[in-house]
Amino acid sequence: MLRPTYEKLVEELEQLKNVERAAIAKAIDEARALGDLKENAEYHAAKEKQGHIEARIIELTDLTGRAQVIDPATLAHDRVSFGSTVVLVDHDTDEEVSYTLVGSQESDPSRGYISMQSPMARALIGKEEGDEVELQLPGGKKSFDIEEIKYVEIDVG
Repeated sequence: MLRPTYEKLVEELEQLKNVERAAIAKAIDEARALGDLKENAEYHAAKEKQGHIEARIIELTDLTGRAQVIDPATLAHDRVSFGSTVVLVDHDTDEEVSYTLVGSQESDPSRGYISMQSPMARALIGKEEGDEVELQLPGGKKSFDIEEIKYVEIDVG
C-alpha cells in the first residue's frame, strides 16, 4: 500500500484504541446505571458499537501489521507494476481509458484506481507499451492496446 494510506490506517487505529474505546466504556457504564439491562436500549446500542469498534481494531491491527508500504515513484514504470498509470486504447472505439494500479485499500474504480488483486490489474501486470491485452469487463471481453505506462502521484484522501 501507499505510505499515505498506511499512515491514515495507523491514525484511525490509534484513535479507536485511545479515544473511542474509552468513550464507549463510559457510555456502557452510564447505560448500566440506568437500570434493568434487558430493556435498556442505550446499553444494547453501546455494546453493539463496542463490538464494531473492537472488530475494526482487529482488522486495522492485521492490515497495518501485514502492510507492505511501497513508494511507486521509486519503481521503473517501463512495464505495468504497482503504482503505474496505464493508458489503454479500445480496439473497437479508439476511446482512451486510464487506470492506476493500487493496493486494495486505495482501490476506487470510479476514480480509475484499480486494486492489484483485481482480474483487470492481473491481466495488465508486466505488460509494456504497445502490447495488446484482452480484458474481461462487465460488458464482455474487450481488446486494448497499451498506449502509455507512466507514474502519476495519486491522491488517496
